[in-house]
Amino acid sequence: MKKLSLRTRVVTGAVVVAALGAGTFGAMSASASSPAAAPAAAVTADTSNRNLQQTTHLTVAAATKAAQATLDAAKKENQRVSVAVVDRNGNTIVTLRGDGAGPQSPESAVKKAYTAVSWNAPTSELVKRLEQAPNLKDIPGTLFLGGGAPVQVKGAPVAGIGVAGAPSGDLDEKFAQAGVAALAR
Repeated sequence: MKKLSLRTRVVTGAVVVAALGAGTFGAMSASASSPAAAPAAAVTADTSNRNLQQTTHLTVAAATKAAQATLDAAKKENQRVSVAVVDRNGNTIVTLRGDGAGPQSPESAVKKAYTAVSWNAPTSELVKRLEQAPNLKDIPGTLFLGGGAPVQVKGAPVAGIGVAGAPSGDLDEKFAQAGVAALAR
């Protein structure tokens, strides 16, 4: 097979690109001139259907308010912490790393928040449960240290707030509780 010159390869490539571009432009032009498709019919759900469940979630604004209140409480006591707020499913809504907080603290805060919302209990209480069930600590994404607090609506967990970086889990949890309290205001 004969090898093509550089000029022939460049010209051939340019022709291919031009042809593809023209085809794309033509397809877009054709679809722009055709009438719009009818909107899909809205699906209605019967809220009394036993296969559906309604849940409550914090807004980003509420999560940010709680996180900032947590940082403010820690700052009043000269503590450098990070705070994380997760939703009911353990997905992070917001994480704030306070000035001077250690590099490990954001990840620890997320894990504490996840742990608190997963069991709907402060992480300091969950630490005590490890005595009866030490394998709990092996569940991925959890951290059984004081500093996590659940956010509840009518007793059900809707979010978790985790704090890490203070010298003790008791302080971390105190600051997390300040974030929970800010949501009640």
